[in-house]
Amino acid sequence: MKLAEGLKNSVYTVSGMNLPLKIERRLETLGMVQGAKITLLNTKDSALVVAIRGARFALGKEIARNIDVTYL
Repeated sequence: MKLAEGLKNSVYTVSGMNLPLKIERRLETLGMVQGAKITLLNTKDSALVVAIRGARFALGKEIARNIDVTYL
């Protein structure tokens, strides 16, 4: 499933990303690598707030639609 389809306060595992290389590398430096646990904290109209490895940040819906996750 895609991260943009996730439910609030749910924990997922990142299984892959289909993004431009520059964006993908930036997310990897933030800790979003394959196998990492990610918690979807909040969903809004244009962005998602996620927590990964103790850090919280917002992702645009377009980016979240290209991140594959599996439910824990």
